[in-house]
Amino acid sequence: MRLINRHPARTTALFLGLLPFVLIVLLYGTASQERLANNPNDKLLPGLEQMTSAVNRMAFQEDRRSGEYLMWQDTTASLQRLGIGVGVAASLALVVGLLNGILPVVRAGMAPLVSALSMIPPLAILPILFIVFGLGELSKVMLIVIGTAPIMMRDVAQRVRELPQEQLIKIQTLGANSWQVVTRMALPQVLPRLIDAVRLSLGPAWLFLIAAEAIASEQGLGYRIFLVRRYLAMDVIIPYVLWITLLAIVIDQLLRLANRRLFPWYNAGGH
Repeated sequence: MRLINRHPARTTALFLGLLPFVLIVLLYGTASQERLANNPNDKLLPGLEQMTSAVNRMAFQEDRRSGEYLMWQDTTASLQRLGIGVGVAASLALVVGLLNGILPVVRAGMAPLVSALSMIPPLAILPILFIVFGLGELSKVMLIVIGTAPIMMRDVAQRVRELPQEQLIKIQTLGANSWQVVTRMALPQVLPRLIDAVRLSLGPAWLFLIAAEAIASEQGLGYRIFLVRRYLAMDVIIPYVLWITLLAIVIDQLLRLANRRLFPWYNAGGH
């Protein structure tokens, strides 16, 4: 049998999926032990005990200055910014993408602008956002919106244009007007595709969030990472990075589950 036609069993697939993570952990553990054996005060590759102590201090002990549990405070602040930014971007993408995809007149006027906006490096305009919107929450949210909305707009518009032409002809034959075509034919079919677009945009959204928090913020996961780097506090930085990764995975899987529950017909089609 050709290799391209061989599919691993579920147990084998699980083993193969876990294997790279196990190897990374073993490699890190070995390197950390060697460095700590040579220098117990080494900060570059902290051991499990050091990182556990740091997590306990950041997540389960009140900060002496603020009286807050810093890790949970940072998590709440970051997730709030991320949620608002991605939510606004997805809403804009749905409206603009639908109109660009279904209405040729709108597409002629809006598509070039959306394409141009999607080519702008979002981090390059971060200073402009800070100048225009200040150093508060709005500039951070706007960076996420500007960084993710144009790409999602283009994706939604493309998905609308890929809908079978027969459907468009039939619904118009039945007497549907433009509004009904958008709301009854295009919208129901594009919603699960929008969720997929949001999932793909989560990685860039986290990047823009961390960058904005690192430059101008008083709380947040990105802010804390760049704050403690001054002290080479890898025992804090590594758990924070792992925590961000876990949050991203959980959010992605929740969106995936929502897509399956809300639109079973979409996933039944092999998407």
